[in-house]
Amino acid sequence: MMCAGPTQHRGSLFPFQCFLLAALVSLLSATSSEACGEPPTFETMQLTGQSKPLYEVGEQVHYECKPGYEQHPSFATSTTCGADGTWSSLSNYACSKKSCQVHPNPIHGKVVVPNGSVELDSKVEFVCNEGFYLVGTKVLQCQLQGSNMSWSGDPPRCEKILCKAPPQIKNGRYVPADKNEYEFSKVISYSCDNHFEGDNLTLVGASLLRCTENGNWSSDAPQCKVVKCSQPNVPNGRQISEMAEEYGYNAMVKFECIKGFSLHGSPMVVCGGDSAWEPPVPSCSLIIPVFSRIRYPTMAKPRIASGIPRQNEGSLTCKALDEWILALTFITLIQMGFMTVASIFLFIISLHCF
Repeated sequence: MMCAGPTQHRGSLFPFQCFLLAALVSLLSATSSEACGEPPTFETMQLTGQSKPLYEVGEQVHYECKPGYEQHPSFATSTTCGADGTWSSLSNYACSKKSCQVHPNPIHGKVVVPNGSVELDSKVEFVCNEGFYLVGTKVLQCQLQGSNMSWSGDPPRCEKILCKAPPQIKNGRYVPADKNEYEFSKVISYSCDNHFEGDNLTLVGASLLRCTENGNWSSDAPQCKVVKCSQPNVPNGRQISEMAEEYGYNAMVKFECIKGFSLHGSPMVVCGGDSAWEPPVPSCSLIIPVFSRIRYPTMAKPRIASGIPRQNEGSLTCKALDEWILALTFITLIQMGFMTVASIFLFIISLHCF
């Protein structure tokens, strides 16, 4: 569009039209020269200068790696505003994490790298060989300290596991007994003196102790004691194992009840270190018959045929009376506590005789 000369269209608004046209061209020119918005942000990089809200076409911005990251030579670290209003492509991998120096394996141990990397924020774990324990921090993390990469602490060390000398026991000893400390997995053996006031001594507890990974012995020290358990007595029962007047440590005895009695408790007991049977000696209790199975005598109901009752119908016979007497006697004996196996046997026979 061209503006007419001053001699044409006298009295028209051509000066104002030319002003609007110039303003529009100026606005379009300004918009096209500020075609890009703020540049993109990255996890690993940051702008070297201050960001602006608008950038002209062809304008370039530069990035630098954030602390703890270093530039990868294969990737660019600058981007340019394009005519289409977008920034040129820039990879987030242009900067990669820095790494800490790899720790050497400690003596009698090793370093474990869980994710296979010693980059920023990665962790390593220290493990000792069998027979050694860790002194120091087990896990370290790669960190940025100032401008340098370093681990979160000093590397630990592995020291030998040692157990203190085990305790001496009364009337006994252990071997070998020539050391103040014993190494991991070392085994000692306890034994008792031959006699004590005419009786043989028994070692109560574990005879072999082992130095474990936590620096303690595998169990408490044993004791040397005289162990004698007396002959156990089970009324209405009998011993079905070998009998003796006295029983030594860990001797076992087994019981069963005589016919008509049931066993309560463990059928087998062991002579314990305190000269007592473990568990306690069982007992035998009487088996009480189930009363619902006993046939109690009843009176026969009269049978009437043609209105004439038969002889003895409806009356209590001598046999029925005897059965009632036996049943009442049986119940009375139980309540009085005089019932024995023999009386039960006679009672059952008497019922079958009727």
